[in-house]
Amino acid sequence: MRTYRELFAVPEFRVLFLTQCLNIASYAVASLALGTITYEATGSPVLTGLSMFGAPLLRLVGQALFGSGADLVRPRTAITVVIGSTLVADLLQALPGLHWGWRFVLLALPPLVNSAFGGSMMALVADVLPPDGFVLGRATINIAVGLMQVVGFGLGGLLLLHFTTTQLFLGSAAALAVAVLLVRLGIADHPPRATAASVVRRSHEVNRRLLGSRIVRPVFLTLWVPNGLIVGCEALYVPFAGDRAGWLFAVGAAGMLLGDVVVGRFLPVPVRDRLIGPLRILLALPYLAFVLVPSLPVASLLVFVASIGYSASLPLQERLVTHTEGEARGQVFGLNSTGLMVGQAMGALVGGAVASLLGVGVEPAATAMTLMALASLAVSVTLTPGLRRSRPGPGQHADVPT
Repeated sequence: MRTYRELFAVPEFRVLFLTQCLNIASYAVASLALGTITYEATGSPVLTGLSMFGAPLLRLVGQALFGSGADLVRPRTAITVVIGSTLVADLLQALPGLHWGWRFVLLALPPLVNSAFGGSMMALVADVLPPDGFVLGRATINIAVGLMQVVGFGLGGLLLLHFTTTQLFLGSAAALAVAVLLVRLGIADHPPRATAASVVRRSHEVNRRLLGSRIVRPVFLTLWVPNGLIVGCEALYVPFAGDRAGWLFAVGAAGMLLGDVVVGRFLPVPVRDRLIGPLRILLALPYLAFVLVPSLPVASLLVFVASIGYSASLPLQERLVTHTEGEARGQVFGLNSTGLMVGQAMGALVGGAVASLLGVGVEPAATAMTLMALASLAVSVTLTPGLRRSRPGPGQHADVPT
């Protein structure tokens, strides 16, 4: 499977793609609204970063206990529950006059649900597509993420000029209601991928095998840590650019979109795999220039170029599929998603803390972004030897049997 025509000829993939578009656009709008509320109420870069990226820290608990839910529950049901939990949270966030502290409490609901079922969508993509179509399918889902982040953050920035944050939350909830309807009507009722007497025991056992693998563990860490540190830079867009931060989020998503199109659609397997290292470097390198406190147009160009580096996640996830078995695929993607989100949350927390230590204003935020980029480069270099163990080659097999 090499063309978009072949890919979108699969009916269930079309539904999953549209669902993800609605899901990401609504998330971007709601996240920008919440970040704006938090920064206006507290003036704290740390709390602002946590409000936009910190909730997934709660997924650590759920993933450890219920991560196998993505394989033990019917995919359509799992995806519906995930989207529905975010819909409910947005409706509650829309309550006028709600204290920002209670808004943080509401952030707990979607991540806890996602920790159990969050891997269901990507696992279903792998199920409904032929093996040679997974990377193109995953890249296309990433394109949906990038495109809808451009739309969501750009639209959110414009809407904040004319509408209240309450109205933004209601709009986000309406989009998610459409997504739930699409899933219920357009996805077949696939059976669970696995059975187990205890979801907690199976979750623990599969997580132990995945994270204990000398082959798979470096792949996970390369997906999680360098990305998370760069999200620490992104969490400082609001302190750096103020009410124009939405444009930085939008151009960053556009860069990610371009990278996914080129790497996922046009590059053969050997080439995209060899580009993992250079793309990891590209992800961080442009942010070093923020030490000069660039103007918004220059900052936008730097963010756009850096975000192309996120496309390294495509060949890295291809390695995950190669070295794990299908019965655990939901948990594999769920664990990857949890680690990615936790890495992002930790990056946002550290980035905000560094900026706060340096002071308040544009220059401390820019300096903190430079320091986070240096940390990302250092981690990428450190993980390179372990990553060599998962390189494609003869005799590949699933490293984590179930």
